[in-house]
Amino acid sequence: MNLEVEFSRNERIAEEIKKAASLIINNELKDPRIDGLVSVTRVDVTRDLRHATIFISFYGDNAKKNTTFDVIQKAKGFIRYELANQLRIKYMPEISIKLDESIEYGFRIDKLLKDIKSQELSKEGN
Repeated sequence: MNLEVEFSRNERIAEEIKKAASLIINNELKDPRIDGLVSVTRVDVTRDLRHATIFISFYGDNAKKNTTFDVIQKAKGFIRYELANQLRIKYMPEISIKLDESIEYGFRIDKLLKDIKSQELSKEGN
């Protein structure tokens, strides 16, 4: 029973961090190098609530993606400070930010499947 309560608490805190981090990154970071929409895809929180990993993704070319990611990495302290101000938890976890490339991976797989399908249709048509 205790494990279930702890697990659901971690999920709730992760979801709150996800919502707040998304708002902070998209609305409160005023750096002009952040170009395009940045999405917080998920947040993983350790069982002891001491560490949180924020996964972000954005759509764009690699140069803009790398610049935006570097800016967000350097603003990690500001993001943690703002999270601590917005969330009502006893201890604000240390945060780390990682790039989530699952959306791009999905687009690439989708394109490959469409290419295979079009090749099969062209072979059947001949």
